[in-house]
Amino acid sequence: MNIDQIVEELSAAVAGIVDSSTRRRAEYSTDASNYRVVPQVVVMPRDADDVVEAVRIARRHGLAVTGRGAGTSCAGNAVGPGLVLDFSRFMNQIISIDAESRTAVVQPGVVLSDLQRAAAVHGLRFGPDPSTSTRCTIGGMIGNNACGPHGLSYGRTADNVHRLRWLTGAGQVLELGSGKDATAQIPGLDEFIAANLDVLRLEFGRFGRQISGYSLEHLLPENGGNLAAALTGTEGTCGVILEAEVRLVPQAAAPALAVLGYPDMPAAADAVPGLLPHHPLALEGLDAQLVNVIRNAKGGHAVPSMPAGNGWLMVEVGGATSDEAVAAAERMVQDAGAIDSMILPAGPAARRLWQIRADGAGLAGRTAAGNQAWPGWEDSAVPPEHLGDYLRDLERLMARENVTGLAYGHFGDGCVHVRIDFPLDHDAAVMRRFLTAAADLVAKYGGSLSGEHGDGRARGELLKTMYSSRALAAMAGFKALFDLQDIFNPGVIIKPDPFDAHLRRPQAGNLLASDGFAFAHDGGNITNALHRCVGVGKCRADLRDEGGFMCPSYLATKDEKDATRGRARVLQEMLNGGIVDMSWKSPEVHEALDLCLSCKACASDCPTGIDMAMYKSEALHQSYKGRLRPLSHYTLGRLPTWLGLIGPFGPLVNKVASIGVLRRTMLRLAGADPRRSLPAFPRAPFHSLVKFQRSTPKTARIPAAQGAAGQHTAGPPPRVLLWVDSFSDALSPDVPLAAIRVLQAAGCDIEIAGPGACCGLTLISTGQLTAAKAALRKTLDVLHPHVADGRTVIGLEPSCTAVLRSDLLELLPDDERAGQVSARTQTVPEFLTSINWQPPASGERILAQPHCHQNAVMGYGKDLELLKSMGCDVDTSSGCCGLAGNFGMEKGHYEVSVAIAEQGILGKIADAPDRAILADGFSCRTQVADLAGRDSRHIVQIIAEALDSSAAAAPKNADEATALH
Repeated sequence: MNIDQIVEELSAAVAGIVDSSTRRRAEYSTDASNYRVVPQVVVMPRDADDVVEAVRIARRHGLAVTGRGAGTSCAGNAVGPGLVLDFSRFMNQIISIDAESRTAVVQPGVVLSDLQRAAAVHGLRFGPDPSTSTRCTIGGMIGNNACGPHGLSYGRTADNVHRLRWLTGAGQVLELGSGKDATAQIPGLDEFIAANLDVLRLEFGRFGRQISGYSLEHLLPENGGNLAAALTGTEGTCGVILEAEVRLVPQAAAPALAVLGYPDMPAAADAVPGLLPHHPLALEGLDAQLVNVIRNAKGGHAVPSMPAGNGWLMVEVGGATSDEAVAAAERMVQDAGAIDSMILPAGPAARRLWQIRADGAGLAGRTAAGNQAWPGWEDSAVPPEHLGDYLRDLERLMARENVTGLAYGHFGDGCVHVRIDFPLDHDAAVMRRFLTAAADLVAKYGGSLSGEHGDGRARGELLKTMYSSRALAAMAGFKALFDLQDIFNPGVIIKPDPFDAHLRRPQAGNLLASDGFAFAHDGGNITNALHRCVGVGKCRADLRDEGGFMCPSYLATKDEKDATRGRARVLQEMLNGGIVDMSWKSPEVHEALDLCLSCKACASDCPTGIDMAMYKSEALHQSYKGRLRPLSHYTLGRLPTWLGLIGPFGPLVNKVASIGVLRRTMLRLAGADPRRSLPAFPRAPFHSLVKFQRSTPKTARIPAAQGAAGQHTAGPPPRVLLWVDSFSDALSPDVPLAAIRVLQAAGCDIEIAGPGACCGLTLISTGQLTAAKAALRKTLDVLHPHVADGRTVIGLEPSCTAVLRSDLLELLPDDERAGQVSARTQTVPEFLTSINWQPPASGERILAQPHCHQNAVMGYGKDLELLKSMGCDVDTSSGCCGLAGNFGMEKGHYEVSVAIAEQGILGKIADAPDRAILADGFSCRTQVADLAGRDSRHIVQIIAEALDSSAAAAPKNADEATALH
């Protein structure tokens, strides 16, 4: 087989993208499973004709074909050795919605949440709703027969598929539904059904979540000979979906959520059969240990208080009105036998709890002890009446094999999700022993190896545990009717590969931290850090409606290489040393990381806690040690140094920058895009306005104002150290001046750190980590004496403050001063809301652009709390501004930077042009000024202006006058 010839044929025949590059193959080498199978070529078809042509060429050359949606399969269903068809890039259109017949016609790459939004206009929804709904595709759901929490009330995907346009292995395009008209289109199918009636009735469809294997019970005459339903769940082994007509259901009016507490998870499971007669819409199980992991990962504020217990059931109950739903929930609680409970009406609190449950797939990737946990047995199901006993036996099996996991799942259907800390890095045999015993266990209870994820590469070998040889032969015969050449997803379900073949983690080289970041959260093991990405794909979702920021470059390009997951896959392939060289210098690594904005959004938005900004910085550091760097590393990467040198020459630079040709020349010489502006320098930097004492380190002191209006409380004044970063000092002196005004009004005893305390942010983002560490040590020399004296460090620039809160600990883990300074560093809103200060009133209408690093490291909640207490009307723009420090300035990034802004802050400005813009980040303010021509202010400037307009504002005191010129 000549792959170059095949690629040439595909490129000539297909209008979409055909890519056989090593980087692209690395991105598609795995999904959300344990498996790594490197394809030979990836095709992103634009339409059905492209698919037909691609499969025709693959069939002629005997090349395997694997269909792929969002790549969120946990069982390895979406990876294959030949040609991968990615339907998500272009074939993602909702063709029609018929509200009267309650149906929708969609292409296979349509994202479920997009369909839900479109259907909601008509008061409808698609019933099944897996937790990956913001990125999983309808084609993938059909492939796996997905269910989700509301599978309990609305059924599986198979129960909601009306018609499929199907491409067979012979190249036929068929319209398949139910009845004789459908089955007659497949030669030999009616005879197959007649010959296998007994096995179809006895072994298939025994309970609702029997997803493993094929769902051949739908072919029975009493089930209407529903071929579309039978093909649902065949995991791409019988053909390719070109189009689907699916059924829609009415939205629930106002469901209430009851949370029921039990002593443990098996006790919670025991209660399930008694709750089912109340006809809940959803009935989910949640382990208390998983919630504790969420609290540690997200911060305690992210998780509402829960009822007493170590295991909970989350039960959604419907009603025509909110009051009716709550009353129904109260009746159900009486039969629950719970030790504690709470009931939430539909609203934000209930949504927060459902989001915790939705993030379980990623957060359960770490055990309570912090070990990496893996799928493989994440999806078993038993009839609900056996669920409690099954869980007890499963816990005993885990204890015997010395492995652990955090259980959750669709308990109303008997489906259990649990990822287990198999020691895949050094002993994959544990996984084989455990899965073999677990398969016997689930068969003992008449269950299914999979309850919604399918078998894929994880469980196909184990199908012989729950099916007879006749049933296995029937499934093989069914596949042969559609795919005689066995080109569709070989090694899955039929003639399956061993479940411990192609495992990703055992193939990875062991790379330890050296002279860059410490990778402390992963014990100094970079390999473990990179494998935090288990592929849940949340980075492919548009999270802006939920307040998320990840992943800005993917939202702009819709290219897998620009998603956090795509970058992680390339880095993982680097560790494998297979198709990507085992070196940080690999071109594929740098190409994958190029459009990473280092925004850190993945560190908070992704439930796995992966930090691609850190990985990018480490890659640049290791790649360029002792080598000539890109020009922008010496200019933009060392910007604080250049700002310090410009100092008093700022006005002259402004004059030069006002001449277009000179500005463009200066930018080109700096390695920046000439379409960008240069920052406007003030008449003088902030430090020149301050009389610093002759101390070491230098400081300026502003004692607390006596009788300051709005002072926090009686007692000693809060003692703070105002840390003025390089950007605020050289480019925005009005910000620290406003901060002094605000802190003094709050009754603070203020000291101002002398110049030169730089966090090294631009050095970090360009991978100059040795220099960054040196800068941070000098900064600790300045800040730590004040912290040791009991002062709180107040940061102004969010990205710089975030460095002290996070990167500092990773870069200087052995310097005990780092932890002390980090713990005592706060933003202005964090500090002001902690001292019970009443800020001035303001009715200003504000559009806030949170800085990405603040959102990821500190959060934006305290800012909103402070603004709300002032009476401000705040609309918050979610998502990155697109400039992201040096990223948007560098050559080659301008178009993506602008596209990100257009999808975020620029669109918000256009929708609400009357709102004043709040942006604490200097880069955010620069982007808004460059692209929207609008000024924006730091939060301290908004508060200071409110103070000035308030009759209660305190006048400057004599001490301040002596400190500032």
